[in-house]
Amino acid sequence: MPESTTSSTRSSPIDRSEAGWEELARGALADWPDYELLDFGEGRRLERFGPWITDRPAAAAAQPKADPARWSLAHARYEGSRGGEGVWRRHEALPDAWNVAWRGLRFELKLSPSGQVGLFPEHAADWAVTQSLLRSAAGKRILNLFAYTGGATLAAAQAGAEVSHVDAARNMVAWAARNAELSGLRRAAVHWIVEDAGKFVRRELRRGNAYFGILLDPPSYGHGPRGESFQFARHISALLQGCLDLLDDEGFLLFTSHTPGFGPRRLTGLLHDLRPRLWQTGRVRVKTLEIPAATGRALPCGTLVAWWSDRCEERLSPRSVDP
Repeated sequence: MPESTTSSTRSSPIDRSEAGWEELARGALADWPDYELLDFGEGRRLERFGPWITDRPAAAAAQPKADPARWSLAHARYEGSRGGEGVWRRHEALPDAWNVAWRGLRFELKLSPSGQVGLFPEHAADWAVTQSLLRSAAGKRILNLFAYTGGATLAAAQAGAEVSHVDAARNMVAWAARNAELSGLRRAAVHWIVEDAGKFVRRELRRGNAYFGILLDPPSYGHGPRGESFQFARHISALLQGCLDLLDDEGFLLFTSHTPGFGPRRLTGLLHDLRPRLWQTGRVRVKTLEIPAATGRALPCGTLVAWWSDRCEERLSPRSVDP
């Protein structure tokens, strides 16, 4: 198992990709006019999506609020536990749906019964890194599992990749397809697939397929379209093994976790146990997904584990990152 969870265990006098990786992750959220984390604390997060401000639960926001007076600005507050057992209380006449943009991509948002709005802002770091890793790799095949409303799918398609977008929820796949149309990507090479992630991976292995890039963002718990159960702690090892078997040796993997108990050290150990040679054939990076707030603090939102091959290294060097 690697001794460090923040960098590759292979020594290198100058890691050209480190500065680029960090710059991409920071810039993806810092330069986003349509989104802002205004404050967080006491188990909640206050966010602006376009013109609308929402107040909703955030398990990681355990500390006190930094700016309590600002919370009165919320146009809607989600009350109750997340997962469909709560309700939105609207303080203003919010539209049933509205759009926000990120670097040319457009997303339809709405107040969902689960307390979500249709976008996980912390994943903008994944989108930016994906687009950088796809430089000079247009037409490469990308697999996006648990793809939700399509942020990573659209980022990859915008960069010219052919994307297999897989999610078990038919309504989420339809939502992602609407986002593609809003983003001018209706004719992009995206395959919209309603399927259980594990079943899809096993089928692709039997077919002998491979992918240049794989994006894996599993929930703690979930269900497939035919009632298949997914539990992160129980199923992630087999699913990750399948993804590694599908992965092109010259490509990349972005794997995110939001499950308690599966932080940087445990995830890195899992990856190392499954495929130790990754540390000899490329770079492994682990970072906490977080969103900087207007108050100067940052809200942790999970863990991102990334591997990219030596062939991808140059695309993440500082001089390859857009200003």
